[in-house]
Amino acid sequence: MCGIVGLFLKDKALEPQLGALLTDMLITMTDRGPDSAGIAIYNDESTSYSKITVQSDTPETSFAGLAETLSEALGAEVGITVKDTHAVLVGPADKLAQMRSAIEAMETPIRVMSTGDSLEIYKEVGLPKNVAERFNVSAMNGSHGIGHTRMATESAVTTMGAHPFNTGLDQCLVHNGSLSNHNSLRRRLRRQGVHIETQNDSEVAAAYLTWKMQNGATLGEALESSLDDLDGFFTFVVGTKDGFGVVRDPIACKPAVMAETDQYVAFGSEYRALVNLPGIEDARVWEPEPATVYFWNH
Repeated sequence: MCGIVGLFLKDKALEPQLGALLTDMLITMTDRGPDSAGIAIYNDESTSYSKITVQSDTPETSFAGLAETLSEALGAEVGITVKDTHAVLVGPADKLAQMRSAIEAMETPIRVMSTGDSLEIYKEVGLPKNVAERFNVSAMNGSHGIGHTRMATESAVTTMGAHPFNTGLDQCLVHNGSLSNHNSLRRRLRRQGVHIETQNDSEVAAAYLTWKMQNGATLGEALESSLDDLDGFFTFVVGTKDGFGVVRDPIACKPAVMAETDQYVAFGSEYRALVNLPGIEDARVWEPEPATVYFWNH
């Protein structure tokens, strides 16, 4: 089934509450998919530094001396903040690709969760409540974010199989549904040089949108194209550095509800995910139309 939530803040005064609001929304969706969970947070954008969020099953050894090793390899200072099994590495923006290559070349089992100027992704196997507590998500601030609680149907219950998926700088996606043409599309995208880690069909959808945007499409245009190029049934919630988008397939069999006020735009697989948001009683609440792209940006 899977459960999706998203929150795009218009009012900067709410930014210190982003993590707490998203956490509450995601926990409410637990029974839609209790095997793994993840949250993407957009915050702390810098013009000179970029971030890579990484994960390891053995963080005590994998993250020990990691920042120093990368600083030496890049010839520039790299900072690190460890959060349970994840760590956020911060380095010069012009050396981001070099930093990722250095991480992927290491023998230490470190997995890249996200890259970009403002995006951080935290995801693990387990209930949303437990995953959020491990990373203290409720204390995080930011401008927008998306979350997912998973019911695995097409790939293994693993950290890498959990959502959200990041396939381009500051771009991520969560998905409820199933794609029928993901294998052929995965091969096509890999031939185009798009990096895809897993066999999860949702990562293919994320990679497809990245590829479209790399070739000049806006997020809205990429989502429009997905209606023709992706076969199956789906609801996508997508994040970019300054934007937030939603689209459902033409049949729209997966549940979805949205709410908008002067302070925010919110998405939930069910309305009960939204009931604790501030001012929800005065929000415009609606079900997104089939084959219709909704998009907001700062």
